[in-house]
Amino acid sequence: MVELLLNQPILGALLALGSLAALFGAVLGFAAIKFKVEGDPIVDQIDELLPQTQCGQCGYPGCRPYAQAIADGDAINKCPPGGHTTIASLASLLDVEAPALDEEHGEESEVQKVAFIREDECIGCTKCIQACPVDAILGAAKQMHTVIVSECTGCDLCVEPCPVDCIDMLPMEQGLNEWKWELPKPTDIIATDRNEGHAA
Repeated sequence: MVELLLNQPILGALLALGSLAALFGAVLGFAAIKFKVEGDPIVDQIDELLPQTQCGQCGYPGCRPYAQAIADGDAINKCPPGGHTTIASLASLLDVEAPALDEEHGEESEVQKVAFIREDECIGCTKCIQACPVDAILGAAKQMHTVIVSECTGCDLCVEPCPVDCIDMLPMEQGLNEWKWELPKPTDIIATDRNEGHAA
């Protein structure tokens, strides 16, 4: 066997590489199991309740860091896009009282809005592109920019950096994906006797 490997150096090199790959693979597999870091399930549950706008209005760079902060004891009322519905859901999950929205971080809007760039006024400075946390703005330096409506979360972080004030936040047009059937309100049904009014 040794003579064969000495006579065939390529075969020997392949066997050596294969053996090393198997050895390092086994070591890495063992380390992945032994030193596995378990995620905090409460952080995952909180993150699922947040609106995933990644707008940063809460003071954190995204919804996941805010979820981690809430799990560590931060207030649950710093998310304007989620509004009172999200606050109530978080309060229910964490078994605490639902506070009012902290207006320091913004106001809740009942109508979902999206950014609209008045393209004939855009100078192509790219400041709005840099401010957008979800990459919903297309454009290049010194070229016209536009917003991908389906990607825009309505966080309005692109409005303030614009030096020519050519970005408006407009109500989102309701399409089939956004339309919801308004359920009728339950009414009190008065039970009546079917035999009422008939002769005995």
